[in-house]
Amino acid sequence: MKQALLEIQNLSIAFRKGNQFDPVVHEISLTINQGETLALVGESGSGKTVTAMSILRLLPMPPAVYPEGQIWFDKKNLLSLPEEDLRQIRGNKISVIFQEPMMSLNPLHTVKKQICETLFLHQGLNTAKATSTALDWLQRVGINEPERRLNAYPHQLSGGEQQRVMIAMALANRPDLLIADEPTTALDVTVQAQILALIKELQNELGMAILFITHDLGIVQRVSDRVAVMQRGKIVEHSDTKTIFHSPRDPYTRILIEAEPKGEPQKSKPDAKPLIKIDRLKVWFPIQKGIMRRVQGYVKAVDDLTFEVKKGQTLGVVGESGSGKSTTGLAILRLTESEGSIRFEDLPLHQYSAGEMRPLRQQMQIIFQDPFGSLSPRMSVAQIIGEGLQLHSSGSSEEIDQKIIDVMEEVELDPQTRHRYPNEFSGGQRQRIAIARALVLKPQFIVLDEPTSSLDRSVQFQVLQLLKNLQEQYGLTFIFISHDLKVVKSLCHDVLVMKSGKMVEYGPSSQIFSNPEHPYTRQLLKTAFA
Repeated sequence: MKQALLEIQNLSIAFRKGNQFDPVVHEISLTINQGETLALVGESGSGKTVTAMSILRLLPMPPAVYPEGQIWFDKKNLLSLPEEDLRQIRGNKISVIFQEPMMSLNPLHTVKKQICETLFLHQGLNTAKATSTALDWLQRVGINEPERRLNAYPHQLSGGEQQRVMIAMALANRPDLLIADEPTTALDVTVQAQILALIKELQNELGMAILFITHDLGIVQRVSDRVAVMQRGKIVEHSDTKTIFHSPRDPYTRILIEAEPKGEPQKSKPDAKPLIKIDRLKVWFPIQKGIMRRVQGYVKAVDDLTFEVKKGQTLGVVGESGSGKSTTGLAILRLTESEGSIRFEDLPLHQYSAGEMRPLRQQMQIIFQDPFGSLSPRMSVAQIIGEGLQLHSSGSSEEIDQKIIDVMEEVELDPQTRHRYPNEFSGGQRQRIAIARALVLKPQFIVLDEPTSSLDRSVQFQVLQLLKNLQEQYGLTFIFISHDLKVVKSLCHDVLVMKSGKMVEYGPSSQIFSNPEHPYTRQLLKTAFA
């Protein structure tokens, strides 16, 4: 029988607001045994991440307080351990892969410096050995051109590449316990499978235990030994994985399991005309070297794309991390420099200046991949959602406030929370705020860059249905960038498959999913629907 590595006993967590305490976790108890994987699942805001971050006391104190409970690791209560002793455990005995890599990586330091820092601190390696180890880990987690990425800054990496750097940092010291908070959220299916296999390989090699927090129940079924289901700060069900999926007792567990993306895209007019026309689109970034910063070559992020998006329909853009999906969306909205033709209702956007584009911004919106990074921490939710209304439409403050309330209700957010700030919301709730901000102007066209990646299964199902309903009601046109092919199949009329900046396949969704022509497309589908 495996020994307990970590024990959480009757843990309660609250946040202090003035003289009031807001309880968020209620008397939970969990045990993680050596070498096993415990999956912690539940909707956004259920307390999963707060519980996990409490293990290493990573929540700011105050406002976080622990009214009762203990967390035992290596015969030590981590909640009462001196900070100096806890520092020796963080990143060494217990490591964390955080949910939002761009907020967790230091924007002022290179990838090399950030990985090497933990190796210096916990293993005492010299610079040469630490650099070699960092390079080895970048290779192991599937980073393309690891030698070049080693000296890159976080903003120069795609969302998936940032997540892989976080995974490399967490595993470099070969911890006893890995806390993985949505570790594959930003990864495409092929890299996701690779990372899960890598984590499993290291788990077998090191006897490492894993606390795996995710909303993807397909992953839970593949990697976990036991599952704990959280709802509103309480554990409503806890059992081995097979029992949870085949004989769930709690109604909430059954809702989660049944909320699989399903259905077909909204019916659209068969004679629908193109809203967006792209011809020979290119986005090349110069590689500058030497003292004079001469251009030595180009990173061909997007290379010679030609496609169209019909009015009232959705184009799904899929491909591995770093393939150019997000860059394509930014180029279409003229948020990054590009070459080629971009037409919106026959308007030649590629010829427009920033000033000429401004009146069109109301009709063209974007929902970014990283909700926390795209929401100003100094603005309330009402200010964030209402900012576009202030710029693009007239109306009294009461009318604007009503529109904010209406759109928050549409995306399943409590309008009473509109005067709070982004840091007071879970990752999934922040994504819904970002969706509300885009929808409030009732645009014609929206680029959705991984809009459901941080949402739990039940909320993802609701958001997809919301997008379908809005598309039917307002005739919206979407470009849906995603690595979740099940979601793409449910929502998209056409699919564009990208690899290394190029288009490898493009056509109707039904054709791509039933009879893919390119080997890369077949590989994606095989991994996604395995």
